Amino acid sequence: MAGIGFELKKLFRRKGLLAGLRAYGCAGILCTGPMLLGVLLQLGILVLCGWAGAAKTEQDLLVCMVTDTLRASLTVTSLFAMPVTRFLADMLYEEQEQLVLPSFWGANALLLAGGCVLYGLFLLVSGATLLQGLLCLALFAEMIVNWNAMSFLTALKDYRSVLIAFAAAVGTAFGAGALLVLLARAPALEGFLFAVALGYGVMLMLDVWRLCRYFPDRQGSPWLFLRWVDRFLPLALTGLCTDIGLFAHLVLVWLGPIGVQVKGLFYGAPYYDVPALLAFLSILVTTVNFVVSVEVQFYPRYRTYYSLFNDGGVVGDITAAGEEMLAVLNRELFYTALKQLFTTAGVISLEALVMGYLPLGFNDLMHGYFRTLCVGYGLYAVGNTVLLILLYFTDYKGALGAALSFAGAAAGLTALSLRFDPAYYGFGFLAGAAVLFLTALLRGVLCNFLVCIAVWMSLAAQSVPGKLAAMYLPIFTFVLCGFEHSVANMFYLPAGILAAGRYGVAAEGLSWASMWMGNLLPVTLGNILGGCLVGVVYWAVYLRRGRRV
Repeated sequence: MAGIGFELKKLFRRKGLLAGLRAYGCAGILCTGPMLLGVLLQLGILVLCGWAGAAKTEQDLLVCMVTDTLRASLTVTSLFAMPVTRFLADMLYEEQEQLVLPSFWGANALLLAGGCVLYGLFLLVSGATLLQGLLCLALFAEMIVNWNAMSFLTALKDYRSVLIAFAAAVGTAFGAGALLVLLARAPALEGFLFAVALGYGVMLMLDVWRLCRYFPDRQGSPWLFLRWVDRFLPLALTGLCTDIGLFAHLVLVWLGPIGVQVKGLFYGAPYYDVPALLAFLSILVTTVNFVVSVEVQFYPRYRTYYSLFNDGGVVGDITAAGEEMLAVLNRELFYTALKQLFTTAGVISLEALVMGYLPLGFNDLMHGYFRTLCVGYGLYAVGNTVLLILLYFTDYKGALGAALSFAGAAAGLTALSLRFDPAYYGFGFLAGAAVLFLTALLRGVLCNFLVCIAVWMSLAAQSVPGKLAAMYLPIFTFVLCGFEHSVANMFYLPAGILAAGRYGVAAEGLSWASMWMGNLLPVTLGNILGGCLVGVVYWAVYLRRGRRV
């Protein structure tokens, strides 16, 4: 695994505060640079629109066209992104680099053929003029190739090339926009659309040039990667569902009461979109920390562990390597969650002060959206980190289940929230992002529901054998289903931790921090809710309105 990993390892070997800041700064620039440059491009184009004297409607339409095009292209390419990454990794491992580039062109051909037809049909009925539609379609096609190329470049860990390509795109778009609109007096909307398309065209050429340098030999079928798509279909669906979960709440709010029809089928919700964009930036710390943790701490242990299997290592060495890998994983996941928690809390605390200095026109509703979405994106960042770790250990079904739950909850609950006061719109995405936490909660609810049922059934029995028989079946059911009870876990989990420390018994994924935050807290809350269900039913049947039976 070439690229940023080697650079980070060299930087982190150096001691001192300055060396640490330099290492994290390098990781931050290379990993979050493209995202920040994309935001800078959007804001910069709007500033140029203001200088050109463009009307507010033209500015809003430009933002809608660019963001919709980028989001549509990203969603289309997300279907192939993860299987293609796995295909590339397998080809590099098998030293079959000559098969890579033909599959890159094959993936582009399929995505362009299907995506351009669908997006072209949308543009025909969207209300855009012919020139505007052609420019949007050209940008869409360029971004299909760019996103696909990024899958290859990031799999190679060539983050630097991705950053350079994005920087070149932003610089070209600014320069071309200023020349066309400010100097040549071209129409603002069409001129800036052309500038953005030209900028990302430069990015396309740089990405393709870099890939051609990496893979000069070109042999094999361009459709070879489809075997990996078929073989690793859960990977494809995981990527697609994750993107749907991220974008669904935005699209649904556009169509809701606070949405604004800019022109035709181009909608927006400025009161929601701006806080969402700024809240999304709060997870950059987790993105950087994940890359640093994986490349510097986790991946070397992960590789050592699996190398022992391939090289015929002894059982003792494999066990020791596995325990070290899991210990590092637990520690890094805990630190990732803790850093995101402090970042989210800090951003929310300083939000009122900072937003007062920015000319964004924040009102009380936007402040509420920002705080809610900061929490939601924070939960998403930690949950996505866990999802990526699942992929490291090839738990594709588990990752797909988490992504499906996230997409379904984010979309469904956002749609439900549109029936209530606008102040609650951001909670749909928040609930969707908390799906991993809610999974443990649900297991606790079902467990204590059965435990309380066993208690009530035993009270109804008249004899000791009857009480034992009444209790046996519900308890047997909850144990068989793998449900969790806080009282039992208060014994078994500490016993497992102490046994691991005293006798060296493996306690995978178990620590004092994970016991409390990852298990006992959600399980206890779930047990309380499950017990309440039984108690409420008993009250409704026997004690409601003062009845006594």
